[in-house]
Amino acid sequence: MFEQEIELEKRESSVVPLLLIVAMIVCIVGVAGYYVWQNKQVLPAAEAGNVITASLKTQTASVRFSTGAVKPSMFDRPDGPHYRLLEKAGYLKVGKMDKKGAYPISITPDGEKLVAEFPTATKTHQGDGTDLYVIPLAERRLVEISKIAMISPTRATVQFTWKWEPTKVGEVFDASGSLVKSFNMWDRTTLIDKYGAAFYHAAPARVQVALTKADQGNWQIAVD
Repeated sequence: MFEQEIELEKRESSVVPLLLIVAMIVCIVGVAGYYVWQNKQVLPAAEAGNVITASLKTQTASVRFSTGAVKPSMFDRPDGPHYRLLEKAGYLKVGKMDKKGAYPISITPDGEKLVAEFPTATKTHQGDGTDLYVIPLAERRLVEISKIAMISPTRATVQFTWKWEPTKVGEVFDASGSLVKSFNMWDRTTLIDKYGAAFYHAAPARVQVALTKADQGNWQIAVD
């Protein structure tokens, strides 16, 4: 009887380590399988496109101008080339500076009609009696997604191309257009650097951006 008990204890003592080894193997295989499955998860092009499109919508171009008795300030230059460009296009009428240092500026009927065509255009009455207009010039549009590379299950790089889609006023501010070209080099440079002029019909630009997967499972532009 005593010998049987000893034999039983020996078997039990040998089974426990074996069970532990089996459990460890199962755990390791399970974890490895999970990571293999995770690494096979790919960011869908459609989802990447939605994220990039939303980001591009925030990267718009616009022009600001005021009407009324507009005085030069650090925020507005009624003697700047953007006012003269809008006047050449037939949207503004800019008078000579008066004795108080203000420029009488009025919006033309064509300008009023143009503003009415833009749902996103804004007109704000200012405390000095002038009206401030903000008119959209162009939006960035996604052309195509050319490559998606998974760096990890929660991070990817996306290569894509985008192009400008100019509005009617954006066409006026196209740096390759006849109206902008009618200015001297200094004014053209100023229009591009400060007042939203750009080569709106240039070839699509190729860009690479990093995307990261948030805790909620949604992909977003990486901020780091």
